[in-house]
Parts: sequence; C-alpha cells; structure tokens
Amino acid sequence: MEKQKPLRLKAGIMAKVIGPILITQVAMYLMTFFDILMTGRYDSQHLAGVTIGSSFWNPVYTGLAGILLSVTPIVAQAIGAGRKEEARPAVQQGLYISLALSAVVFILLQAVIHLGLGQMPVEEQVREVASGYLMAMSAGLVPLFAYTVIRSFIDALGATRVTMLITLISAPVNILLNWLFIFGKAGFPELGGIGAGVASAITYWLILAIAIFVSHRNRPFQRYRLYRGWQGISLPRWKEIIFLGVPIGISIFTETSIFAVVTLFMSGYSTETISAHQIALNFTSLLYMIPLSLSMGATILVGQEAGAGRWREAKQYSWLGVAMAIFFSLISIFILVAFREGIASLYTQDEAIIGLAVQFFIFAAFFQLSDAVQAPVQGALRGYKDVNVTFIMAIISYWVIGLPVGYLIANNTELGPFGYWIGLITGLTAGAITLSIRLLLIQKKKAVLRTTR
Repeated sequence: MEKQKPLRLKAGIMAKVIGPILITQVAMYLMTFFDILMTGRYDSQHLAGVTIGSSFWNPVYTGLAGILLSVTPIVAQAIGAGRKEEARPAVQQGLYISLALSAVVFILLQAVIHLGLGQMPVEEQVREVASGYLMAMSAGLVPLFAYTVIRSFIDALGATRVTMLITLISAPVNILLNWLFIFGKAGFPELGGIGAGVASAITYWLILAIAIFVSHRNRPFQRYRLYRGWQGISLPRWKEIIFLGVPIGISIFTETSIFAVVTLFMSGYSTETISAHQIALNFTSLLYMIPLSLSMGATILVGQEAGAGRWREAKQYSWLGVAMAIFFSLISIFILVAFREGIASLYTQDEAIIGLAVQFFIFAAFFQLSDAVQAPVQGALRGYKDVNVTFIMAIISYWVIGLPVGYLIANNTELGPFGYWIGLITGLTAGAITLSIRLLLIQKKKAVLRTTR
C-alpha cells in the first residue's frame, strides 16, 4: 500500500504545479490587459470599440476553447492509470477538433460583425473599431485553438513550467506589436484599437510555433511522438473529447458570457461608463488569474490521483486548492479597496472615467471570495471528470439568478449600471455554493467506493 503524502508536501506539490500556471495565465492575460491599457491611452472611443469587440470575442472563444480543455483530464487520468500510449491519439484528435471549432467560431464572429454590431446603439466610430478588432482577432483562431490542445497535454504531464516559458517569451512580443500597430510606430500603419487585434493574432501564431517545436523536440514530450503516426478522424475519441468537453465549454461560456452580456447592456450608458466598467473588469480579470490557476492545478492533480484510484489524495488536493484561493482573495480585496484610484489612473487620464471606475472597483471587491471558492471547486470536479451536472448549476447560478437580479436592480433602482455588478456578485455566490455541494457529494461517493474495495 502506497504511503500517504503529508498535507504540507501536498501543498508544496500544488504550489509547484500552479506557480508556472499562474505566471502563464498572467502573461496571457497581459495581452488583453495591454490591449485595453494601450488602446485607452490612444483614444476613449477606440477603447469603447475594443471593449465591445472583446465582449463578443471572449465568451465565444473561451466557451468553445473550453471543449478542448477536456484533453487535460483525459491525459492526466490516462497517465495516472499507467496508460501513457493514450496521450498521442487524444492530442491528435484534439487538434482535428480544434480546426473544426476554429471554423465554427469564425462563422459566428462574421455573424456578429455583420448583424450583431449593427443593432447596437453606439457611435459609428465605436462600431467600426469593434468590427475591425474582431476581424483581426479572427486571423488568430486556428493557432489559438491548436495551442489550447498542446498546452492541455503539456499541463496534464505536470510540466507547467514549459507553457510558462512559452508564454513569457511571447508576451513582450505582443506588447511590442501593440505599440507598432496601435500607435503606428516605426513605419507601421496606425490602426488604433484594430491594431490591438492584429498584434494579438500575430502573437498567437508565434505561441503555436514555439509549442509545436518544444513538444516535438524536448523531453519529456519526445517519447509521446505526438506528431507521428497520424491517425484519421476517430469518432469514438471525438465523442470522448466532445462529451467531456462540451459541459466544460458551456460552463466557461455561461460564466464569461454573463460578463459579456453585462458589457453589452452597458452600451446603453455613456462612453465613459462603458470604459470605466471595462477598466474595472479588466483589472479584476487579472486578479482572477490566481483562482483560475488553482482551478487548473486542481484539475491536473485531482485527475492524476483519481486515475490512480487514490480518492483520499484527490479529496485533499481539491480542498487545498480552495483554501489557497481564499487566502489570496483576501489580498485581492485589500488591493482593490486600497489602491483603486491609482489602478484606474493607469488606464486613462480622464477624470470622469476614473471616478466611475473607482466605484466599480468597490463592487468588484465583493465577488473575490466567491471566485476563490467556485473556480478551484470547478477545477476539482473536472479532475473527477464530473462535468454534466456542474454546467447545469452554472447556467442556473449565472443566468437564472445572477443576470435577472442585476437587470432588475439596474433598471429599477438608482444604482443604475452598478446594479449589474450586484447581479454578478449574486450569481458567483450561488455558483460557489452549489458547486461546493456537488463536490462534497462526489467525494462522498468515491469514499464509499474506496471502502468497499
């Protein structure tokens, strides 16, 4: 019987796994962060255009890319169970699916550009920037989806430092390209907010090229021979990836889309309100990288332990992730409350926008604790391959509870746009509670399974 690892050692293992993931997520997030920051420095109308464009891009991309995240628990459980030969076909079929999803998202974005944006009550320049930004981002769909598959494989092996290094190499390139294309430096065209989309698309291709090279040439990935012996499309493997991935994608979509829909509702307010909302949302998204990284780490570690049938270890990793996220959320709350004016002034010098952003930051502080619970709990559930019930819980929490509450408060009280943020807090809290209950039930079921063996 294998000796149980002490909790302190588990905390060290989790920190070793999530540390590089956090750096990777922050570096990837910085691409969007600098899109918003540098566009805000360029022009407030361009900032509003990028805000609206990204409100369409983020839920559509993240929701469908979430389907590909199923490669992580599939590979992690296969490795935990000693079936390493299953990694290569899982990755190859995942890459096929990534191409299909790229085509689907491209079609959806074209519909948004030609139909959705035309119906929005925004200024013409804002609409043009949003349209151009989405068109530019579309050029990066194929590499972005393909990289999601390769990264899921690398992370499933616990080699999270590799994806960290890949992203750290590409992040400065994205900032440089933003500077060239947004402001038209060094002879490049001055594209404003559209230039942010061009820079991101080019960067995505660079990330994919590096990931393919590393996963093909470097240890420990060489022995998996990911790009050799290509198989044709395997419907059983597509079924496994999609059936596990669709609930993951829907869960991600329901969470990201509620933020997007709130942003779209904000289009009925002034350009200053839209910009202030985006600034607050953009910075709190940076803080969210901590619970998100813990979520991804929980998926890897819980998946490996579940694959090996070590249910007690899987349970401990689950709640260790929650405890660590709660600790860091308290730091996030302090940052939001204590430094909100300074943070807002990083994005813009417009006093009206800064004043509104400072108020949004107060509301953002309230949902840090809910994020700290629901993100790692959801990651742990993915490690158990329990995804079907969780996405239903997500839909109810965010769309049946959160959004209606926000809409009613925003349109029937003097809180106005801030009412939508109260709705976000309500939805996130409901999600944290219901997902935690689900995790407890799953762990109880696995505990019974362990004792009957």
